[in-house]
Amino acid sequence: MRNLSRQPSDQDAARIRPLTVLPVFLDLAGKRAVVAGGSAAACWKAELLLSAGAKVFVHAPDEDLCEDFAKLIERHGPHAHHYGRSWDRTDLAGAAVAICDARDEQEAAAFAAAAAAAGVPCNVIDQPAFCSFQFGAIVNRSPVVIGISTTGAAPILGQAIRRRIETLLMPPLAEWAALAARIRGRVAATLNPGAERRRFWERLAERAFGDAPGPQVEQELFEEARTVGASRASAGRVTLVGAGPGEAELLTLKAVRALQSADVILFDDLVSDEVLELARREAKRIQVGKRGGRPSCRQEDINALMLTLAKAGRHVVRLKSGDPMIFGRAGEEIAMLEAAGIPVAIVPGISAGVALASALRMSLTHRDHAKSVRFVTGHSRNGGLPEDLDWRSIADPSATTIFYMGGRNAGQIADRLISLGVPASIPVAVGAGLGRREQQLRIADLATLGEAVNQMNSDQPIVIGVGRAFAQHRATGLERDPPLPIAATG
Repeated sequence: MRNLSRQPSDQDAARIRPLTVLPVFLDLAGKRAVVAGGSAAACWKAELLLSAGAKVFVHAPDEDLCEDFAKLIERHGPHAHHYGRSWDRTDLAGAAVAICDARDEQEAAAFAAAAAAAGVPCNVIDQPAFCSFQFGAIVNRSPVVIGISTTGAAPILGQAIRRRIETLLMPPLAEWAALAARIRGRVAATLNPGAERRRFWERLAERAFGDAPGPQVEQELFEEARTVGASRASAGRVTLVGAGPGEAELLTLKAVRALQSADVILFDDLVSDEVLELARREAKRIQVGKRGGRPSCRQEDINALMLTLAKAGRHVVRLKSGDPMIFGRAGEEIAMLEAAGIPVAIVPGISAGVALASALRMSLTHRDHAKSVRFVTGHSRNGGLPEDLDWRSIADPSATTIFYMGGRNAGQIADRLISLGVPASIPVAVGAGLGRREQQLRIADLATLGEAVNQMNSDQPIVIGVGRAFAQHRATGLERDPPLPIAATG
């Protein structure tokens, strides 16, 4: 018999996917910045530089200086200086940054070359070929500043993303960030480095997305700091987090917060890279893959690893595909951790059965078709049909049944249900890669369920839905015979 066990591994867990550009933030306070050109576009760049505390030196003939630029220079007095002539390469010496609104490609190339010779980062407006850095869309909650770049591919998209973030980050966030800056020294003096300080800052961060800080908040935070500092240094914890079907946007906010506060993340094979991308960069990622018929980590090894890490004072996130409480062996993990005195929290996720219904835009409990819904396993420990299921109850025509992990047994599931009186014509749905780009969906009937599953071109686990609720698609005009893909994300 093949040995399908493997050990937890972090070898394949990249911390970040490839970047087209590296986002950096420049401290320009009191530093020299050069702007060549007097256009409205150059004026806006100068205003950005001034808002960052730079001393801006503008080089443009008087007749080229637009009215708004002249007003900006006058308004900022000693921080903005205008020279009524074109730029010269000597003007760039000692500058922290240089901007040019070039008249033509020849000037753009000359400015870029002069900046490179002087060792100055430069941006030639609207000519990315001559830029050593790019401006992005900005969300300003200073001291929190968020920059957004599409690497020049879609500036309008960048602006749309900025607007979306603006609605999520309310103005009081700036007050919380300013408070954090004021008390950082006191926190350092109050709490030990590492877990204690991070737990304190996590508590502040949780409050930062609500109302503005009140007059007593600083006192409250430090009282909490003393509580945190007095707690046992070895007090670790485990959070079981549902990663959903794969699409990162389907995570709950609480799941994202758990990922961003984790010390260690134990994740399954089925967790998508997009979900892992949301985790705290410093968190150690350990793959504890469990797949039917493939090399998998033993549950005993996963339990032992969680226990060891938590006892060492770590916040361990056990990241499970779908919902941790549905066919995820969460019950065994919770019992083991609680027996050892380790605090356990659970963050639910979207289960594959619910994701299947959402992808099909249908209700599993449509009042005209179903009075209940059941989630059942499609295979036993030895890989065959689970004989300890109440198959007669599952054959109830008034219920919708979702089979998890039933792809290899699809034909046997159909035969068993038909033998118990379920009509061979009852509709079924099959989904694979739910919530991912490679998502595949098919509508068939019970008689052709095995054939529909065999036609799925996916190495993702199969989810099968059986019941009259799937007849809702008859009204949509979707083809059902032969079964065809009816939805996909690209």
